[in-house]
Amino acid sequence: MNVNEQQEYLIQKYNVPAPRYTSYPTVPYWDKEIPAAAQWMDVVKYTFAESNAAKGISLYIHLPFCEVLCTYCGCNTRITKNHSVEEGYIQAILAEWGLYLQQFSEKPIIRELHLGGGTPTFFKPENLRKLLEGIYEGAILHPEKEFSFEGHPNNTTTAHLETLYDLGFRRVSFGIQDFDPKVQITINRIQPYENVKHVTDEARRIGYDSVNFDLIYGLPYQTLQSVSETIDKVAELMPDRIAFYSYAHVPWVKPGQRSYSDKDLPDNAEKRALYELGLEKFKALGYTDIGMDHFALPQDALYKAWEQKELHRNFMGYTTFQTDLLIGLGTSSISDAKYGYMQNLKKVETYKEAVLNGELAILKGHFLTQEDLRLKEAILEIACRSELYLDLGLLSMLNDEAIDQLKEMQKEGIIELENHRLTVTPVGKAFTRNICMVFDLRLRQAAPYEQQVFSKAI
Repeated sequence: MNVNEQQEYLIQKYNVPAPRYTSYPTVPYWDKEIPAAAQWMDVVKYTFAESNAAKGISLYIHLPFCEVLCTYCGCNTRITKNHSVEEGYIQAILAEWGLYLQQFSEKPIIRELHLGGGTPTFFKPENLRKLLEGIYEGAILHPEKEFSFEGHPNNTTTAHLETLYDLGFRRVSFGIQDFDPKVQITINRIQPYENVKHVTDEARRIGYDSVNFDLIYGLPYQTLQSVSETIDKVAELMPDRIAFYSYAHVPWVKPGQRSYSDKDLPDNAEKRALYELGLEKFKALGYTDIGMDHFALPQDALYKAWEQKELHRNFMGYTTFQTDLLIGLGTSSISDAKYGYMQNLKKVETYKEAVLNGELAILKGHFLTQEDLRLKEAILEIACRSELYLDLGLLSMLNDEAIDQLKEMQKEGIIELENHRLTVTPVGKAFTRNICMVFDLRLRQAAPYEQQVFSKAI
């Protein structure tokens, strides 16, 4: 079997539904029972007492509103052009934050904060200030804080950038996806290159340390030429980091994706070729492949964290620092209190009703067993450091099928196994999600049909 045949074989074999591993267990395999608010808060208080002084905490704030539906999007959004929704939603977030502040024995030290969406820049700059100053009022900001937000190139104004910079933000991520006009029209994400250039230049002029571009491969009507041209345009702006995501086609979850069909999408081999093209061009530009879908330039903090083996992964994706407590505020946000997870209600109205009545808006949750904690650690090691020490305790959790899978991956050149150490090879980087799956006991125990909740690995 030659190199091309081997590559095609691996793509066919491993292009299966796979989690993105921002948690373990992944959300579909959490406990079926909804946790009691008191039980969840007990875990939060315990984790806070353990880690606030040493590490600080992280905050994720979900701002779900968008003026236009981007049909490729898998996020929890609310489409509206009615900006009067801003103030009521801010009131709800601050009420929810107040519920947590009541539980803390001291002021929280905020180490990381991320505004996600939706479109955070849907909100007026003055309303973002009102929200964030309300959050800061009951907290201490860490001297080495990392604050970031997601901005839409079409509506992120200089006032947005200046306001958030003034509030401590130094990282911004712009959702680019693709510059090809036909692709943009199909996914309903029309944003001219000039808009992207302007907002990137403004962010750098103001003083932002890091600009990220989100790109997606596998979108309808993408070709090698169109993706190559998109990356050439990206190269003119040289963002500090790039997220190059595999398009997740899940029309059974996101009906907006039904505006195009499977025949409009690149097939498995074509999609893989798009990834390989991106990988080659990013490396030629000086970016390093630091983990699942992410590339960074040497001056970026994400690269430095990867180089120093301090990279971490949670519900915000890759982060440069590990905090044990992540509080998610807003609809559908997920909190991670080290020993447990909790997700908020997804509908804006029911979320607001709960928190404004002084109650947590709990949709679901999970409390980790000792086995969960060990497997979570193992999966994070693979995802963040591309290596894992296979101690006897960990090996005892794996059945014969999992052990055989590791041996098979070794023969295929995806991993190396030596002296109880697993190392992901350069070839294996693209199959990181598949390697993590070997250690996902809850997924392995699930019925095959249940695994369809995930997008394809490649």
